[in-house]
Amino acid sequence: MWGNNGGNKRSKMTKVETLVGEGTCVAGDMTFSGGLHVDGTVRGNIMAADGDSTAVLVVGGRGQIEGEVNVPQVVISGSVVGDVRATESVELAPNSHVTGNIYYARIEMAMGASVNGQLIHVSKENNQVFMPVADDEALPQLERKIEKFHVVDR
Repeated sequence: MWGNNGGNKRSKMTKVETLVGEGTCVAGDMTFSGGLHVDGTVRGNIMAADGDSTAVLVVGGRGQIEGEVNVPQVVISGSVVGDVRATESVELAPNSHVTGNIYYARIEMAMGASVNGQLIHVSKENNQVFMPVADDEALPQLERKIEKFHVVDR
């Protein structure tokens, strides 16, 4: 993305077949294959076509999505309000904003990106969600520590 992308050149090489230009507002769900670039606004869910494991969604710096995203690969420079599910990779640019949970197999997040939700790792092989599990003995200690925590105004 901004440095060594760990060999993920697929998102850089995917041809953009669909463009939602700046000043354009699409109301409704979208299904696409190949590459979709959003510089306008989409009010609806965006999904990759069934069986398209190479589909890439790019949300440009002025792009806005109000709905859920379900694609193999997504690069976000703009904003998304809704959950993001990426079976391959998520890239968050420095000024990107996501309000919702991000389900990812691999994630790259630049300084300045913001996520107001949970980051949830999902196995690429079987879409299994990995969540930390608290030890029954450690849980009471953790709860005591949380009770002692308080916010101090500056």
